[in-house]
Amino acid sequence: MHINLESDYAVRIVHCLALSAGRMDAQSIADSTCVSLRFTLKIMRKLVAAGIVKSYKGARGGYTLARLPQEITLRQVIEAVEGPYRFSRCVDGDYDCNCSTVVDCPFRSVFDEVTQMVVHKLDTVTFDQI
Repeated sequence: MHINLESDYAVRIVHCLALSAGRMDAQSIADSTCVSLRFTLKIMRKLVAAGIVKSYKGARGGYTLARLPQEITLRQVIEAVEGPYRFSRCVDGDYDCNCSTVVDCPFRSVFDEVTQMVVHKLDTVTFDQI
């Protein structure tokens, strides 16, 4: 099991910006992270919408982090591109797993516990630590 490719790239892009001394244009980010320009731009839109990255338009435009690296967690970046982390769809409130009752489900509580452990760990890792 692993995060999807888009999340992997988003983490690399935020890390690249965290190491940058100033604004970076999309092509430089793409080159530095070995992500195609098209995919970089797709990810950047999501990171901007999530308030993780700030974009600047014009000839001197580019991208910077919208917050300090120590204020951005791995969870925030992953969830910006994937949505809320869940170990299994079973722990989503609106998912019907066809168990007779949610209380009788042998997996739900275990999957919820694993979800909480992963979320906690992702919340403790910030981009100043990487």
